[in-house]
Amino acid sequence: MNEVSAREAEVLEAVAAHRSNAQIAGALHISVRTVESHVSSLLRKYGVTDRRELADLAGSRRGPGMSGLPAGRTTFVGRSTEATAVRTALGQSRLVTLLGPGGMGKTRLAAVVAAELGSAGAFVDLVPVRDGLVARAVATALGLTERPPQSLEQVLIEHLQQGRWLLVLDNCEHLVDEVAVLAERLLRTCPEVTILATSRERLGVPAEATVLLPPLDAATELFSDRARAVDPAFTAPADDLAEICARLDGMPLAIELAAARIGSLGADGLQAALDDRLRLLAGGRGVDARHRSLAAVIGWSYELLDDQERLLFRRLSIYVGGFDLDAASATSPELGRGEVADLLGRLTDKSLTVRRGSRWRLLETIREFAREQLTEGELGTAQDRWMRWAADTAAALENRLDSADWEQPYDEVAGDLRAALAATAAEPDPQAHRLARSLGHLGFARREFRESIGHYRAAAERAPDGVAAALDLRSAADATLAISDAETGVQLLLDAADRAVADGNVRATMLALAVIAANRYPTGSLYDLSRERSQELLQQAVDSARPGDSQVTALLATAKAWEHGGRRIGADPELAQEAVDAARRTGDPVLIAGALDALTVAAGNAGRLRDARSYAVERMRLAGPLPRHEPYAAAEIIDAFHVAPTTATAVGDLPAALAAVGAADDPVGDHPYISLPRMIRVEALTGQFDACVEHADALWDRWQGAGSPPIEWMASALSAAAMVHGLRDDGLFDVWQSRALEVGRCTDVEDAPWLAAPYTFARARVAVQLGAVEEATDIARRAFADFSERWWAPYARAAAAELAVVAALPEASDLLAATAPEAAENDWAAACLTRATARSTDDREALLSAADAFKDLGARFEWVSTLALVPDRAAEARAELAVLQVP
Repeated sequence: MNEVSAREAEVLEAVAAHRSNAQIAGALHISVRTVESHVSSLLRKYGVTDRRELADLAGSRRGPGMSGLPAGRTTFVGRSTEATAVRTALGQSRLVTLLGPGGMGKTRLAAVVAAELGSAGAFVDLVPVRDGLVARAVATALGLTERPPQSLEQVLIEHLQQGRWLLVLDNCEHLVDEVAVLAERLLRTCPEVTILATSRERLGVPAEATVLLPPLDAATELFSDRARAVDPAFTAPADDLAEICARLDGMPLAIELAAARIGSLGADGLQAALDDRLRLLAGGRGVDARHRSLAAVIGWSYELLDDQERLLFRRLSIYVGGFDLDAASATSPELGRGEVADLLGRLTDKSLTVRRGSRWRLLETIREFAREQLTEGELGTAQDRWMRWAADTAAALENRLDSADWEQPYDEVAGDLRAALAATAAEPDPQAHRLARSLGHLGFARREFRESIGHYRAAAERAPDGVAAALDLRSAADATLAISDAETGVQLLLDAADRAVADGNVRATMLALAVIAANRYPTGSLYDLSRERSQELLQQAVDSARPGDSQVTALLATAKAWEHGGRRIGADPELAQEAVDAARRTGDPVLIAGALDALTVAAGNAGRLRDARSYAVERMRLAGPLPRHEPYAAAEIIDAFHVAPTTATAVGDLPAALAAVGAADDPVGDHPYISLPRMIRVEALTGQFDACVEHADALWDRWQGAGSPPIEWMASALSAAAMVHGLRDDGLFDVWQSRALEVGRCTDVEDAPWLAAPYTFARARVAVQLGAVEEATDIARRAFADFSERWWAPYARAAAAELAVVAALPEASDLLAATAPEAAENDWAAACLTRATARSTDDREALLSAADAFKDLGARFEWVSTLALVPDRAAEARAELAVLQVP
């Protein structure tokens, strides 16, 4: 069975508990589609046909375990002393490095010890890993992906801070500096993480313990065991075996290679051959004494191969991460597939290749030797064939992106795909361009977002012309917008426009997209982009466009709507409607959804919240069938899922908001900075106070643990949590309001337009509950000031009007009247206005009507607090309030 990832293990445990895919998605904060993919993978890995059989089989296999642990293909001989030393060292130090030259058995010993310990964690083979990708390799082994705006390393740390973990980092020698930096950070930030590394040299991290692997003390036992695997009748005098093993310096790999030849040579012939080879190397100044015996036996094993075996052996060295039969065949197109399979079998019998399932690999020491045997001409040919295989393989994987079985095959070859691309120059190259484009798409689908952007940039560098390069940069920009990095996205689009001078419509497309992004997703320097510069870009787009292209026309119309919206994140309503009409004529759901967002924002900014909600609902319908793995569509899908709960909350439709928060197909719904704020807001409004407090604590801890990144949109959720604390009168209201300001990166709420209304709403609602009438005048002033961000305005004004009634302010009736337009746009505000008016007239029936309205909305706290105002229902209400811990 193939190894089960940590994420798959979590899904497996839930399947064993007979949970549905929707329940699993909700519990793990992932999409139902992702759960379905994991279940399909598990069915395949366990070789079962249905979910019930998988659940039964999984009953005894719960828990994350050690992912990626290589299965022992042969018996484990000797090393008991060293295994004890490693276990002892791990008990005394959180970083242990197993040291020794290549071929000494470090990997096997590390795997055996890890299996014996039975710890949760991952075994990470770093051989195919390139510079800069160590953290990604560890994260992938643990089933983790990027969660922008968190870096992958932050995601990794956050995951490893939960529970106890053992990470085995195998073959670190070519990445020592990078491994050392990551190890030091993990040990510092994750107190329950232990690391076992294997390397030819120390990592050099403080408190690192080392265990040096000496020559194998059970060398003759290992030789006999491996020789009998070749010839069950093998026997040899103990002295002869001891002498052979001594000549091989007790190196396990050398012993295994030599033993593989025992059937054809016998002990005497083997000893004579080794004598000749060692004598040849004895005077070699370039051979390290520790490696001389291994070099001798590898070279000797190579010389004993026939011509075709040697040819394939050399060519296979081009693969850094292993290969299947198709990949092996790609190195030697003149050989038939059956012939390659036969040669692979012969190389495996001679211990020169290692087979694991349907894949093979050369152990790194052997691969290094084989690579050295390639002549200059052979190397060039091998690299060309490697590149062609990589481009074809990546394209084939792209074609499988709509299925559930592409991730594992991609992970198996990703190291070689990356290495093949890295081996090409940044110049026009059809094969390299094809590979880079496919890698960009695959990386995005695998949630390797930053790497995906890099691949698309690499594609642009290798594109055959400027227009093709512009399209690659547009894909890179789409990927940045999906991860909320509009600054980079706009720059990529401007670069794309510069490349596309040969095609006016492509240039117009890139410029229009840049104008849209700058206005729609302003972050950082985009806030400071001058109106003159933005208008200049729009005019350049208009001037570049050629008539007759409906998509360009729709994009230009959308850009005009955003540009003339009067401010950033603002759109002109008439121009937005024209943009929607133009987009509908294209029939492209992505363009339609984008234009509808301009119309949604225009309506929201004008206070027409129900219109905004209707546009958001249409966007969700459009987003449903769009492919999540396409950068072109992803930003619209993600934004649609963001706006759906926002607009549902804005109109007070709490059941719809609750459903949107738990939407199973949200592509980023598993991100804590996105999912948790959504849940916190709705939980506060629906009276799920315990859950709200728990999620707010988790969000705050994660935000601080990640270094307090700039994520202003979370601030309103913290004000919602503050409201819950205030209603409970537990002394934490001001603490959480201060936290909302901190996340909103401001010292006064008036400096944060996105926070002003929810912050004021929290103050008003708590003041009503506690009877804090002394605050009424100030709160009313703030609540009925102009909000540039209108989504929470109905809540703030309705609650402030009710406070004015409670405080008997002279202007209370005027404020009730002023709230009426807001109540027409928001069901919660309408119920609150009914309650406030009833309080002013002491109208029992109106109070009961308000209570029923809140109950229909699922607003449990508001329902019972309204009943508490009705004398004959007050006792019942107080009992419910006690359950909510509200005094």
